[in-house]
Amino acid sequence: MIAQTPVEVAVGVVLRPDGAFLLAQRPPGKPMEGYWEFPGGKVEQGEDVRSALCREFLEELGLRIEAASRWAVREFTYPHARVRLHFWRIFGWQGVPQSLEGQALRWERIDNPLVEPWLPGALPLRRWLQLPDHYAISGATQLGNAEFLARLDRAAGSGEIRLLQLREKGLSGSAFDALFREVWARARSFGFKLLVNSDHPEHYWHDAHGVHLTHAALLARESRPDVQWCAASCHDGHALRRAGAIGADFAVLGPVCATASHPGMAALGWKGFFEHSRETPLPVYALGGLERSDLALARQWGAQGVASLRASWRNE
Repeated sequence: MIAQTPVEVAVGVVLRPDGAFLLAQRPPGKPMEGYWEFPGGKVEQGEDVRSALCREFLEELGLRIEAASRWAVREFTYPHARVRLHFWRIFGWQGVPQSLEGQALRWERIDNPLVEPWLPGALPLRRWLQLPDHYAISGATQLGNAEFLARLDRAAGSGEIRLLQLREKGLSGSAFDALFREVWARARSFGFKLLVNSDHPEHYWHDAHGVHLTHAALLARESRPDVQWCAASCHDGHALRRAGAIGADFAVLGPVCATASHPGMAALGWKGFFEHSRETPLPVYALGGLERSDLALARQWGAQGVASLRASWRNE
């Protein structure tokens, strides 16, 4: 019989600057041998997750972790155990990965064919690893269509925009349709993912790569929309849990700082961001008065990265 209380497991996703990540194959004799997983192990009694991660990486791989940030927490039931997986991203380490427990090791890239099979509990990370550090929100209403499209061309052409939410609630139906066609053509040309805010008609969600649900739309839904990608705006931990429950791919939480796009809404601050998102089951971008230069700070507080409107379109 599987225990009701899940086993707490620390899991580390080692990320090289070139986008490669480290996988380990479960050796013979272990449950689900031959499956590929992210390295880690059980959290011992009296141990915090980060300490467990550091210990396991030293024992299994000979690596000393220097820079790591929490990512998400998910529960999964295997035939042999129920586990609570604490996923952390590891950006800095000392040493070269070694097979100290007889496991095969491989550096993989999400944009190349991947080794198979993966442990089922690790499968959501195939989506998460496609997410960039920056999530841009369109600024046509603020800049005017022509200037916005010109800045989008520059940013997408240089690779700065890889994920964009089209959110232009002030535009009429015909004006939005014309803008969507221009932005969608650029998404196909430059190769970035385009999500459409849920306040716009649903057929645009399906024409693009998916939808970004507003906070209200998220709470009103019983299930995930039938789209390629689904994101959600959240202002508290309840909404984040809801986003995880319907199967959203990622969320945005804020405002972290005071922002003109949410006048009158109290800022969470970084401590508030941490408290709301510390048990999140999916990656979360920090939003609200933030710059691209806040990325390192955002990671320290557990964010996937930074989402921004005005900061995405400044002429530097």
